[in-house]
Amino acid sequence: MAIKQYNPTTPGRRGMTSQDFDGITTKKPLKSLTVSKKRGSGRNNQGRITTRHKGGGARKHYRLVNFKLAPGTEAVIEHIEYDPNRSARLARIKESNGTYHYVLAAKGMKVGQKIAAGDEAAIETGNRLPLKNIPVGSTVHAVELKVGGGAQLVRSAGNSAQLMGRDNGYAQLRMPSGEFRLVNENCTASLGVVGNEQHQNIKVGKAGRSRHKGIRPTVRGVVMNAADHPHGGGDGGRHGVGGGKNHGAAPKTPWGQKTLGYKTRRRKSTTKFIVRSRHAAKRK
Repeated sequence: MAIKQYNPTTPGRRGMTSQDFDGITTKKPLKSLTVSKKRGSGRNNQGRITTRHKGGGARKHYRLVNFKLAPGTEAVIEHIEYDPNRSARLARIKESNGTYHYVLAAKGMKVGQKIAAGDEAAIETGNRLPLKNIPVGSTVHAVELKVGGGAQLVRSAGNSAQLMGRDNGYAQLRMPSGEFRLVNENCTASLGVVGNEQHQNIKVGKAGRSRHKGIRPTVRGVVMNAADHPHGGGDGGRHGVGGGKNHGAAPKTPWGQKTLGYKTRRRKSTTKFIVRSRHAAKRK
């Protein structure tokens, strides 16, 4: 995928870039694999805002993606489609019995290509196999974390994990973050790199484009009053995090909890599967 440039006809267009949709073969999603998506605007089932800065945006339907193709599935790619709900592209595939599925489109996938899932599937881009049947050194995506649970890891545009080795029933993967992690070798993964790899290089260019995505404005805590945020207050002029008597204190959320570097990971039970953390990888 290439990045589309714009002429600087307006201040908002200056520097703006967008996706090139040349690789997309149809604009119409399959109706049977889409459902209406209600806007929550960051609210929970009680109507309270639990995620700030969300609301509005263009209407969109959710595509039902199959993250765990059944073993023995053989299908042909009919279309490569845009998905407004994720950074990756989708591939619409059709089995010989007429069943349709949406799967993540890997880099290099083309219309007419055959893909398969199962222990005996060929080692080709887009095919889905257990990690124990994938050659060491291969790049994979859409990795299961629990056997039969469906793909949970490595699903966003341009991402891939590398299979580094296998031992004692576990496969060692190098994750996109640099973390080395053990995953049960019976878990399945798709071969190749997730497509649309230039997604991260897109420049939004103007505030209105973020509003189309349903992203509302964010106000910095340091420009608020002391009553509204722990970073607020002060004697006028510019001031850093903390403000007033609390100047120099640790960064905090609007509710007073530490943030920006404060460790929030609580699931210590899975630490045993992390061979090397992503933080150790960044220090080297």
